[in-house]
Amino acid sequence: MVGIPSGADADNGPALDPQQLGVYFALMEAVSLLQHQVEVQLRAEGDLSYVQFQLLARLASVGGHLTMTQLADGVVYSRSGLTYQAGLLEKAGLITRCPSPDDERSTLVAVTEEGLALVGRVLPGHVEVTRRLLFEPLSDDDLHHLGDIMTRLRDHMRAQPPRSAVPRKRRPSRPSAAQSAPQDQDR
Repeated sequence: MVGIPSGADADNGPALDPQQLGVYFALMEAVSLLQHQVEVQLRAEGDLSYVQFQLLARLASVGGHLTMTQLADGVVYSRSGLTYQAGLLEKAGLITRCPSPDDERSTLVAVTEEGLALVGRVLPGHVEVTRRLLFEPLSDDDLHHLGDIMTRLRDHMRAQPPRSAVPRKRRPSRPSAAQSAPQDQDR
């Protein structure tokens, strides 16, 4: 394992103590293991990625439409990545996209009947994987405590501005070939 420096870092404050570091790695590993198994199930039963399932399930749960920004913030996904995934889902006939009548800058997204049917088909397997891996080893008391902890963490993290409110970083423009080519000094 790579050594993690201990002590204080002038830029970031004190380092994580061993218990904090252990909790962090256990959480990240558990999330990765669960997400991997869910992804395997979704691919096998519906040819869907985890993100595509999240988008379809979120749209199905609202029973109407959401803007692309609401979807991106809800599933915590980049704008460009969401646009790409929505394009794939639209091409497959699982969602529709159209301009918002209320805001010309917004695009509305809705799940189609085919999309709802697909969610209904993969949901039982999704529930089974989640129940087996996440909930089976927990007592009712564990579940209560975990729910409280995860809700507190989520609410703390969601208190930050949504990703859609964070200005996009501008990439520095690269000089064209003519601008970057050495100038002939003999002219």
